[in-house]
Amino acid sequence: MKITPALPEDLPKLLAFRQEAASWLSELGTDQWSRPYPADRLLVTIESGTVFMVRDGEETAATITLTPDAEEGLWTEQELSEPSLFINKLTVARTHAGQNLGGRLLDWAGDRAFRASVKWLRLDAWTTNEALQRYYLRQGFQPVRTVREGVAVNGGPRVSGWLAQREARPADHGFIDETPAPA
Repeated sequence: MKITPALPEDLPKLLAFRQEAASWLSELGTDQWSRPYPADRLLVTIESGTVFMVRDGEETAATITLTPDAEEGLWTEQELSEPSLFINKLTVARTHAGQNLGGRLLDWAGDRAFRASVKWLRLDAWTTNEALQRYYLRQGFQPVRTVREGVAVNGGPRVSGWLAQREARPADHGFIDETPAPA
Protein backbone atom coordinates (compact mmCIF):
# COMPACT_ATOMS: atom_id res chain seq x y z
CA MET A 1 0.00 0.00 0.00
CA LYS A 2 1.14 3.50 -0.72
CA ILE A 3 0.35 6.87 0.81
CA THR A 4 -0.05 9.87 -1.46
CA PRO A 5 -1.32 13.43 -1.18
CA ALA A 6 -5.04 13.74 -1.85
CA LEU A 7 -6.05 15.50 -5.06
CA PRO A 8 -9.10 17.70 -5.67
CA GLU A 9 -10.67 14.84 -7.65
CA ASP A 10 -10.56 12.76 -4.43
CA LEU A 11 -13.17 15.03 -2.82
CA PRO A 12 -16.17 12.79 -3.66
CA LYS A 13 -14.32 9.75 -2.29
CA LEU A 14 -13.45 11.58 0.92
CA LEU A 15 -17.04 12.72 1.41
CA ALA A 16 -18.25 9.16 0.77
CA PHE A 17 -15.66 7.88 3.29
CA ARG A 18 -17.09 10.19 5.90
CA GLN A 19 -20.66 9.05 5.18
CA GLU A 20 -19.58 5.40 5.37
CA ALA A 21 -17.81 6.05 8.68
CA ALA A 22 -20.81 7.94 10.06
CA SER A 23 -23.10 5.01 9.22
CA TRP A 24 -20.73 2.53 10.86
CA LEU A 25 -20.35 4.76 13.93
CA SER A 26 -24.13 5.07 14.17
CA GLU A 27 -24.37 1.26 14.25
CA LEU A 28 -21.93 1.37 17.18
CA GLY A 29 -24.25 3.78 19.01
CA THR A 30 -22.44 7.09 18.56
CA ASP A 31 -23.54 10.23 16.74
CA GLN A 32 -19.97 11.02 15.67
CA TRP A 33 -19.81 12.60 12.23
CA SER A 34 -23.60 12.60 11.91
CA ARG A 35 -23.50 16.20 10.62
CA PRO A 36 -22.09 16.52 7.10
CA TYR A 37 -18.67 18.12 6.79
CA PRO A 38 -18.64 21.14 4.43
CA ALA A 39 -17.24 20.04 1.07
CA ASP A 40 -15.72 23.48 0.43
CA ARG A 41 -13.73 23.29 3.69
CA LEU A 42 -12.51 19.81 2.82
CA LEU A 43 -11.43 20.99 -0.63
CA VAL A 44 -9.38 23.79 0.97
CA THR A 45 -7.51 21.24 3.11
CA ILE A 46 -6.88 19.04 0.07
CA GLU A 47 -5.51 22.02 -1.86
CA SER A 48 -3.31 22.98 1.10
CA GLY A 49 -1.57 19.60 0.87
CA THR A 50 -2.59 18.35 4.33
CA VAL A 51 -4.87 15.46 3.28
CA PHE A 52 -3.31 12.09 2.49
CA MET A 53 -4.73 8.89 1.01
CA VAL A 54 -3.70 5.29 1.52
CA ARG A 55 -4.11 3.49 -1.78
CA ASP A 56 -4.29 -0.27 -2.13
CA GLY A 57 -3.91 -0.77 -5.85
CA GLU A 58 -6.86 1.05 -7.39
CA GLU A 59 -8.78 1.21 -4.10
CA THR A 60 -8.59 3.94 -1.49
CA ALA A 61 -8.15 2.19 1.84
CA ALA A 62 -7.83 5.10 4.29
CA THR A 63 -7.27 8.81 4.70
CA ILE A 64 -5.76 11.17 7.25
CA THR A 65 -5.38 14.91 7.52
CA LEU A 66 -2.12 16.05 9.11
CA THR A 67 -1.81 19.78 9.59
CA PRO A 68 0.23 22.32 11.55
CA ASP A 69 -3.02 24.24 12.17
CA ALA A 70 -4.94 23.55 15.37
CA GLU A 71 -8.69 23.89 15.49
CA GLU A 72 -9.50 27.19 17.15
CA GLY A 73 -10.37 27.09 20.83
CA LEU A 74 -8.92 23.68 21.69
CA TRP A 75 -5.26 24.15 22.62
CA THR A 76 -3.76 26.73 24.98
CA GLU A 77 -1.29 29.39 23.86
CA GLN A 78 1.47 27.57 25.73
CA GLU A 79 0.62 24.29 23.96
CA LEU A 80 0.47 26.04 20.62
CA SER A 81 3.96 27.45 21.24
CA GLU A 82 5.31 23.86 21.15
CA PRO A 83 5.99 22.48 17.65
CA SER A 84 3.04 20.20 16.85
CA LEU A 85 1.18 18.53 14.03
CA PHE A 86 -2.53 17.80 14.37
CA ILE A 87 -4.39 14.73 13.13
CA ASN A 88 -7.90 15.12 11.74
CA LYS A 89 -10.42 12.99 9.90
CA LEU A 90 -8.56 9.67 10.17
CA THR A 91 -10.84 7.24 8.34
CA VAL A 92 -10.39 3.63 7.24
CA ALA A 93 -12.65 2.11 4.59
CA ARG A 94 -14.79 -0.69 6.03
CA THR A 95 -13.35 -2.94 3.28
CA HIS A 96 -9.94 -2.52 4.92
CA ALA A 97 -10.98 -2.63 8.59
CA GLY A 98 -9.11 -4.94 10.93
CA GLN A 99 -5.74 -4.53 9.21
CA ASN A 100 -4.28 -1.97 11.67
CA LEU A 101 -4.33 0.73 8.98
CA GLY A 102 -5.34 3.31 11.59
CA GLY A 103 -2.40 2.41 13.80
CA ARG A 104 -0.03 2.42 10.85
CA LEU A 105 -1.34 5.85 9.77
CA LEU A 106 -0.77 7.18 13.27
CA ASP A 107 2.78 5.82 13.10
CA TRP A 108 3.25 7.41 9.66
CA ALA A 109 1.99 10.74 11.04
CA GLY A 110 4.32 10.49 14.04
CA ASP A 111 7.24 9.64 11.77
CA ARG A 112 6.41 12.57 9.47
CA ALA A 113 6.15 14.87 12.50
CA PHE A 114 9.52 13.62 13.76
CA ARG A 115 11.12 14.27 10.34
CA ALA A 116 9.66 17.79 10.46
CA SER A 117 11.37 18.34 13.84
CA VAL A 118 8.01 18.56 15.59
CA LYS A 119 7.69 17.58 19.25
CA TRP A 120 4.01 16.58 19.46
CA LEU A 121 1.49 14.65 17.43
CA ARG A 122 -1.89 15.88 18.68
CA LEU A 123 -5.53 15.13 18.03
CA ASP A 124 -9.01 15.85 19.20
CA ALA A 125 -11.61 13.09 19.37
CA TRP A 126 -15.34 12.92 19.86
CA THR A 127 -16.08 13.68 23.50
CA THR A 128 -18.68 10.92 23.87
CA ASN A 129 -16.90 8.20 21.86
CA GLU A 130 -15.10 6.47 24.71
CA ALA A 131 -14.16 3.49 22.51
CA LEU A 132 -12.28 5.83 20.18
CA GLN A 133 -10.57 7.48 23.12
CA ARG A 134 -9.47 4.06 24.43
CA TYR A 135 -8.16 3.24 20.93
CA TYR A 136 -5.96 6.35 20.93
CA LEU A 137 -4.72 5.51 24.44
CA ARG A 138 -3.71 2.04 23.20
CA GLN A 139 -1.85 3.81 20.37
CA GLY A 140 0.31 5.64 22.92
CA PHE A 141 -1.56 8.94 23.15
CA GLN A 142 -1.88 10.60 26.53
CA PRO A 143 -5.06 12.54 27.39
CA VAL A 144 -4.62 16.29 27.86
CA ARG A 145 -8.16 17.45 28.72
CA THR A 146 -11.70 17.67 27.33
CA VAL A 147 -12.96 20.96 25.89
CA ARG A 148 -16.72 21.34 25.58
CA GLU A 149 -16.98 25.08 24.98
CA GLY A 150 -17.17 26.49 21.48
CA VAL A 151 -18.72 25.65 18.15
CA ALA A 152 -17.91 22.80 15.76
CA VAL A 153 -16.55 23.68 12.32
CA ASN A 154 -19.67 22.21 10.70
CA GLY A 155 -22.09 23.99 13.04
CA GLY A 156 -23.63 23.16 16.38
CA PRO A 157 -21.88 22.79 19.72
CA ARG A 158 -18.31 21.51 20.05
CA VAL A 159 -18.45 17.73 20.07
CA SER A 160 -14.85 16.80 19.30
CA GLY A 161 -12.94 18.16 22.24
CA TRP A 162 -11.21 15.18 23.88
CA LEU A 163 -7.56 16.23 23.44
CA ALA A 164 -4.62 13.84 23.40
CA GLN A 165 -1.00 13.86 22.32
CA ARG A 166 2.07 11.67 21.97
CA GLU A 167 5.63 12.58 21.19
CA ALA A 168 6.63 12.46 17.54
CA ARG A 169 8.93 9.54 16.86
CA PRO A 170 10.39 7.61 13.96
CA ALA A 171 8.38 4.57 12.94
CA ASP A 172 8.36 1.74 10.45
CA HIS A 173 4.79 2.13 9.18
CA GLY A 174 5.16 -0.13 6.16
CA PHE A 175 3.65 2.23 3.58
CA ILE A 176 5.32 3.21 0.34
CA ASP A 177 5.44 6.94 1.05
CA GLU A 178 4.89 9.01 -2.09
CA THR A 179 4.30 12.26 -0.23
CA PRO A 180 6.62 15.27 -0.45
CA ALA A 181 9.15 15.58 2.35
CA PRO A 182 7.70 17.40 5.37
CA ALA A 183 8.52 21.08 5.71
